[in-house]
Amino acid sequence: MVFGVRGTTLPDRVVRTFAVDGDRLREGGCDELISDGGWLLPGLVDMHTHPGSTGPDDPFSEEQLRRHLEAHRDAGVLLVRVPGSTVRLPDWAGTEAGLPRVRSAGRWLAPNGSFYPGYGREIGDDELVRAAVEEAGAGGWCKIIGDWEPTEATVGLDVLTEAIAAVHEAGGRVAVHCQNAEGGRNAVLAGADSIEHGMHLEPEMLDRMAAQGTALVPTFTTFAGIAERTRDKAPSALRDWLLAGWEGMPSIVGAAYEAGVTVLAGTDCAPYGNIATEVGWLRKAGLPAEAALGAACWTARHWLGEPGLADGAPADLVVYEADPVADPGVLADPKRIILGGRVIR
Repeated sequence: MVFGVRGTTLPDRVVRTFAVDGDRLREGGCDELISDGGWLLPGLVDMHTHPGSTGPDDPFSEEQLRRHLEAHRDAGVLLVRVPGSTVRLPDWAGTEAGLPRVRSAGRWLAPNGSFYPGYGREIGDDELVRAAVEEAGAGGWCKIIGDWEPTEATVGLDVLTEAIAAVHEAGGRVAVHCQNAEGGRNAVLAGADSIEHGMHLEPEMLDRMAAQGTALVPTFTTFAGIAERTRDKAPSALRDWLLAGWEGMPSIVGAAYEAGVTVLAGTDCAPYGNIATEVGWLRKAGLPAEAALGAACWTARHWLGEPGLADGAPADLVVYEADPVADPGVLADPKRIILGGRVIR
């Protein structure tokens, strides 16, 4: 039996009917509607998440990976980008029926002595270009830790430019972790595909980001927790730097959107399946309600080269009782979730 759904699609706000034919969507009639009415989205997207581990002190495990992906799925997140991990993800991640599709990088690449010890692949400048191409081969993406704390190494502009060019030549894309002004500036000038976090990003970089298509994934959700914990610590240069970066993030993200930069939604760390919170933070930063939702849905899919709701597209969609643009609270409670043609809810 071919079943279907009917509702108002976003962002075009047109009432449409889709039949679920195997693992594909077909626009038009069907044998039975399992959902009639409501609002249809092509599955949410978390553009920055690290399933499989809850932090540097928690070893990666496939059991946790499966559980975290299930948490994403149950929140309506049917596509995730994993920009870096402690290990290369197993082959089943992203292809197993009933779990979200995955776009991944290999292991994090970090300068020697930076980042969390043993949490990724530490390399010297002379190794970065080769390592970046190798790790991008794991899933099309490479993640470079462009900077870390203010007193630690920042990847130089020349070697970062060479590494990004090499990955692009091999058909891959590069995400760069940036927390300080120099790291963000180098990543933009080097032609990174995405800036992850972007604390202390200089406003002067925004026009260039927009022109060359460099996206910004601010991950407010995780930094909100970091900022809350940091406020309780004794005064120090590091504490002041972190809090200043956090307090400046809303204005830089709002300015990025106004400058035409593609702003995307990513949650980063546990709890998994928390994309609705990130959409809320993007709205607080000044993105219009529709743009904030798009950052976790159709805009993210388009930026990744993935289809939305269209005839012949993968049968991945989420149904909400109310308009999630007008009432973002409904994002946390999908009425229906269909993934790969399977009814999850």
